[in-house]
Amino acid sequence: MTLETITPLAFKEKIKVNVYGVDGNVVGEIELPELFNVPIRGDLIRRAFLSAFTAMLQPKGRDPLAGKRTTAKYWGVGYGLARVPRLPNGTARFVVSTRKGHAAFPPRPDERIHEEVNKKERVMAIISALAATSRPELVRERGHVFTPSRLPVIIVDEAESSISKTIQVREYLEKIGLWSDVERSMDGMGIRAGRGKMRGRTYVEPRSILFIVSSYSVPLAKAVRNLPGVDIATPGNLSILHLAPGGVPGRLTVISMKALNELASKYRVRPL
Repeated sequence: MTLETITPLAFKEKIKVNVYGVDGNVVGEIELPELFNVPIRGDLIRRAFLSAFTAMLQPKGRDPLAGKRTTAKYWGVGYGLARVPRLPNGTARFVVSTRKGHAAFPPRPDERIHEEVNKKERVMAIISALAATSRPELVRERGHVFTPSRLPVIIVDEAESSISKTIQVREYLEKIGLWSDVERSMDGMGIRAGRGKMRGRTYVEPRSILFIVSSYSVPLAKAVRNLPGVDIATPGNLSILHLAPGGVPGRLTVISMKALNELASKYRVRPL
């Protein structure tokens, strides 16, 4: 989807970044597409994140008749007892304050928990979150640890096919100065506090590097998928969940040249 109505928001200055080769050395310099010049809209990013996050939630709730399947009836006055429904033996039922009674204001399965967002707002949030990946101050504010002074990190297309093992990925990230962020995520892994441990969320894992590659089938995608905190995305399925985990922009991102060109053609922003 393209978004050409945001032209007045674009900055005039160009952002130049280094291009890293297969050996981890700088092989050139390029100007980022116009979409990286768009101002950061934290309000739109937060809204789009909540929309995408709540879309994954499973609605849950009590049975509407829970606690109400009883033959208890109200006896009336004159018995010196509380005026609640009772069984023939005098046991109170049905109401909230009684044993086996229904819960007070339980969660309802028909509640609307998905926060909807307009298409243009969602696309604008993705573009704004992409632009945030080029702001080193925002990336550091998220807690990422890295050496390069200019972001995002752009790699040549040959790196997608020539790097096929995790040990090669580690050596490559050490050369370009990003491996310390993977170690940060590894050190931050631990057992979750609370009842989430019983609900399939036993461990917490801080987010690390986001790799945007041309396809999931490239060897690089398979080599990085087991690294702590690392996510993989393609221009076709790039989501605000990838770019701004928790609704906070500034994800440390590595993009291949082919994926960068696809992003530039998908999200076209005309310069001022």
